Amino acid sequence: MGTRWRNRIIAFLMALVFVCALSGSFYFINNLERFEQKNYFETDEFHSELGEYANTLIRSEQLGTVSVESVKEKITVTMEEIEEHRYEYGSLDAQLDNIRYQYEERIQLAENGESSENPEEVIAERDAKLEDIRKNFSSDEHVEKKIREEKEKLVDNYFNDESNFPPVSSLFNDEILYFFEQNGEIYTNTDAQINTLEQLFSENNMQYVTNYSIHGDRYFHSYNWPYEDWLYQALTDVRGDFNGKIGVPSELASDSLLMTLKTSYKENRTWFWRLGISSLIVLLLWFVTMLKIISLPLQATKWQNLYEKIPVDLRIAAVGVSTFLLLFSLMWVHDCINQLTYSLSTAWATEFVISILVSTSMSLLTYYQLRYLVATIKDLTDFKQAWTKSMLLRAFKICKKVYHQLYRIIKDAFLNTTTGIQVFILLAIVFGLGFGFFMIFIDIAFFLLYFLFAVFLGMPTCILLIKIVGYFNKISIKTEEMAAGKLGEPIEVKGNSILSKMAANLNVLNKGVKVSLNEQAKSERLKTELITNVSHDLRTPLTSIITYTELLKKNDLSAEDRSAYLEIIDKKSQRLKGLIEDLFEVSKMASGNIELVKERVDLNQLLQQALAEYDSSLKESNLQFRVANTDKPLYAMVDGQKMWRVFDNLIGNIVKYSLENSRVYIQVHQFGNEAKITFKNVSKYELNDQSEELYERFKRGDTSRHTEGSGLGLAIAKSIIELHEGSLDIETDGDLFKVNIGLRVVE
Repeated sequence: MGTRWRNRIIAFLMALVFVCALSGSFYFINNLERFEQKNYFETDEFHSELGEYANTLIRSEQLGTVSVESVKEKITVTMEEIEEHRYEYGSLDAQLDNIRYQYEERIQLAENGESSENPEEVIAERDAKLEDIRKNFSSDEHVEKKIREEKEKLVDNYFNDESNFPPVSSLFNDEILYFFEQNGEIYTNTDAQINTLEQLFSENNMQYVTNYSIHGDRYFHSYNWPYEDWLYQALTDVRGDFNGKIGVPSELASDSLLMTLKTSYKENRTWFWRLGISSLIVLLLWFVTMLKIISLPLQATKWQNLYEKIPVDLRIAAVGVSTFLLLFSLMWVHDCINQLTYSLSTAWATEFVISILVSTSMSLLTYYQLRYLVATIKDLTDFKQAWTKSMLLRAFKICKKVYHQLYRIIKDAFLNTTTGIQVFILLAIVFGLGFGFFMIFIDIAFFLLYFLFAVFLGMPTCILLIKIVGYFNKISIKTEEMAAGKLGEPIEVKGNSILSKMAANLNVLNKGVKVSLNEQAKSERLKTELITNVSHDLRTPLTSIITYTELLKKNDLSAEDRSAYLEIIDKKSQRLKGLIEDLFEVSKMASGNIELVKERVDLNQLLQQALAEYDSSLKESNLQFRVANTDKPLYAMVDGQKMWRVFDNLIGNIVKYSLENSRVYIQVHQFGNEAKITFKNVSKYELNDQSEELYERFKRGDTSRHTEGSGLGLAIAKSIIELHEGSLDIETDGDLFKVNIGLRVVE
């Protein structure tokens, strides 16, 4: 505990020494010019007082007086002044007309007896002024006389004002001797004869003597300055210059003011040099000592731990503030020292002690802040790390974030440029109306302008805003209804604004949702039918297999029945196998998990091979086939096996579902680089214009499902064609069934 207090006392004493030494050094440097002269009579202070003494002499009539007549004799009138006076109120005609106008009413009132003036006297007065104006333009002497009279009047006024001011006096009126000469006349405050003046004002008889000149322009008081240039010059010329000597006699009493100042300057100068040199030496020793102390490591304390938690920019700012306060307090100390050199009083001594203590406290505060700052930030890396937690950086990040948010908001507002401009125009009108309302209270003249602005611009804007809000509310309500699943009727689209476009887009979305719901309902229906059809088509052969298998278990069956049952089981098994294989194949094609082995194939030849497979079936049927091929081979890069399956499925469907005794048309054409293959037949079942549903799996034209088809043929065919990047379309017209296949051909 004792060590800690001892360190604190040492730190305080070091700070006190620093403040005293620095204040003394500042005082020494700032007042070096004041005390650099060895003698008081060589100082600027003395020469300034000497100048005041010279001014006192010339103003107090000790060097003679200036008469009014002598100044008036210096008055001159220039041609420029004559012309300026002549045209001061305009041209001759303008001035004459002005005089006539001024007297016209007076003459009329006098002639009518409405005033006490004699009309002849008023007319004579008018004519005299008219004649005076005419003389102004005809005679320069007339104008010169008038100007001279005006200037003489100003001279009289100046000297009357001058007499109202008391004579001035100097501090050295009774302590300085002088003699001056002007135009052969001698002015002096000594009793010496003229021939002994030079001897009297020698360096042997004077402590200080100098040649001195007093110019006539020193005659003027600052409170009665002749602002007219001609008057200033006239007074200066009349006063003239005085040349002579001024001296301080050797036999002055020691208690005189001048000697007191001389002695005081000598003592202060001795004290000044001692204070300055000692302050500089102490300050130098203090810096040397501090360099050794600063080089010692700073022990970690709780204050340092708390200090490190303060952001680095606040630490630097605190150092700057404490440094500023230190400099301010040092200036306070400097002012107190200056005052003490002139007046050693208790009040100034007390203020000096207080200023020293304040400066010492500020220096301690600055010192410890710098020590802790240097201890916590040793290099650039430490500063960069500390800067990441600074208040300025945080504020910058916040400002940057706010800037980006504002920029994004404004950018979003102008995503639609027209809407952004309209909004800002509306806001400008609204704010303009508000600002104009307050302007009425400043000046009622703004009321009419505000009224017109409000009627022709404010009211239409208000109505437009109300309409926009109403339209926006309709769109908002419609959006909520759609979100709740209530589609309803479309919104009315008005105009070409952004809200109108939103309403139109909402109507499109409403329509799309309706279509989507219909498609979803249709999909659900087809899914249900698919499950039903798959169950039916798989269960039918499976049921037959089970039934006839049970029958085969009986022992009383004949060989013929057993053979017939086995044949049925075999047929139904093959039927079930085919259904399952087709189902797997459709699934593989739908998932894309199938490989094509493409090769150059003649589509005409492939179609003929497929027809040849059904040759026996075609002969047994009563259908008439009409096949039209191209004259030359039509090649395409296809998987021959898969493409044959397409033709096989389509021809098989024609054989199964065509109306008896009808014609079947198969055509192959080439259009540019594409082959078109068309299959047309008349269905024996009603198609009900549901051509798109015929693509669905297990969907048949035979809705009773009595035929042997799997319902997967068209789905398989379409998948194969799409894998070949071709197209397969179905068209129905009544009972007419048409399939169009498009494939890319190669040379």
